[in-house]
Amino acid sequence: MNKKGFTLIELLVVIAIIGLLSTLAVVALGSVREKGRDTKRLADLKQISTALELYNTENSAFPTAAAAVTLGAGNFACLNASGFAATGCTDAFMAIVPSDPGTGSYTYLSADGTTFTITATLEGIVEGLEGETTATPGGLQ
Repeated sequence: MNKKGFTLIELLVVIAIIGLLSTLAVVALGSVREKGRDTKRLADLKQISTALELYNTENSAFPTAAAAVTLGAGNFACLNASGFAATGCTDAFMAIVPSDPGTGSYTYLSADGTTFTITATLEGIVEGLEGETTATPGGLQ
């Protein structure tokens, strides 16, 4: 007798191997996505800091916010010569202030206009930074 085809055991082994490989791929992809979101957060903090430095150069102060505000939404979605504004501001230093790529947010605080802090929370470790990360005129901490 000449049998052609696969046995049930052979099929189960192949399905188990495919399941194992797909599980490993999903786990690896999750950490890559996390690192990508963190890298974007750091890039956003640097970009916002640069726009704030340009604002400071022109106005001799940073935009004031007595309490921490969420950037990228509402009246803090754009940065122009008069400070933060809603979307569509003219002559903008930053036409669209970015928001957090995940479920968190970027918070801005500048009580007296002489300095500022922008805070974001990282999911992992990037460039030696982890957890709550703060951008100031001096850089990232």
